[in-house]
Amino acid sequence: MELEAELWATSMNPIARLIGSIVRVFNLILGNKRRGFIVITDKRVMEVIQFKSLWVLNSGKNVKYVLPSSVKEVGYTKHGTCFGCFCQQYNLYYESFTQATEVMLPVQDEKEAQRVVDAFYKAITAAQTAEAKNEE
Repeated sequence: MELEAELWATSMNPIARLIGSIVRVFNLILGNKRRGFIVITDKRVMEVIQFKSLWVLNSGKNVKYVLPSSVKEVGYTKHGTCFGCFCQQYNLYYESFTQATEVMLPVQDEKEAQRVVDAFYKAITAAQTAEAKNEE
C-alpha cells in the first residue's frame, strides 16, 4: 500500500485546500517542490519526503524505515474543521517505540479512512506474525 501525503493543504476543507493549492502553485512557479509518501509492506514501513529547489535541484530528502515489529499502535483521528465551512479532516497515525507519525488522509468519509487503517493494520499484523514464526 502506498499513501501520498498531503503536504500543502491544512485540512480537507475546500477553502483550506484552495489556499494550499495556491501556495503550491506559487512554490512551483518559484521552483520549490515537496512530495511525501508512506509505503507499507509486510517487511517495513517507509516514510519519504523529498524537497526540490529550482525545479530540478535536490535540496533534501528524508527517508525513514520503521520495522513492523516496532509499531505498537495504528489508527485515525477525525477533526471538525471550521474555516468558512464545516468539513471533516481524517489523519492516519501510527506510533512505534521510537517515533510517531501523523499524516492527513486525502479521503472524504470515515469508511475510506477506516479502509486505509485496516490495510495498514493487516500489513503490520502479517509481518509481526511472520516474524514470530521465524523466531520459533
